[in-house]
Amino acid sequence: MTDAPRRATSTEDWPAILQLIRTSFAFMDARIDPPSSMHRLTAADIEAQNQTGEVWLIGAPVRACVFLTPTPTSLYIGKLAVDAAHRRQGLARRLIALAEERARARALPVLELQTRVELVENQQAFAAMGFVQTAATAHPGYDRPTSLTLQRRVRA
Repeated sequence: MTDAPRRATSTEDWPAILQLIRTSFAFMDARIDPPSSMHRLTAADIEAQNQTGEVWLIGAPVRACVFLTPTPTSLYIGKLAVDAAHRRQGLARRLIALAEERARARALPVLELQTRVELVENQQAFAAMGFVQTAATAHPGYDRPTSLTLQRRVRA
């Protein structure tokens, strides 16, 4: 599969991206607390994300996607999702490489993302891509860490 990542630009993309996120994140439901924000995500939210940041995808039909949001000091990576049938084919790595290109183009020195404490396999996958934990945070109302912040320096 050689599909290059492309920026989502069409209202036709939003429902497919939303469906991919919902199906890709469904396994988390029985494992994480509080529930994923993907339950509140709408096609209109994806369109808004594409206006304030960027939404990228791979494939038609959509096999992988990622949200990129610039902050003053980093490029935040959100909603990285890969269809279960297409995992272990390097799609997430391709989207992380794209995020690094986009951060470099914006002169942002760091990639940043969050993953849930319970999702050890995600933490391991991101560590294999060079991310290190920089913080642990709690969602409102929780007295324990629920999310880990991971960062990676943008390579020159």
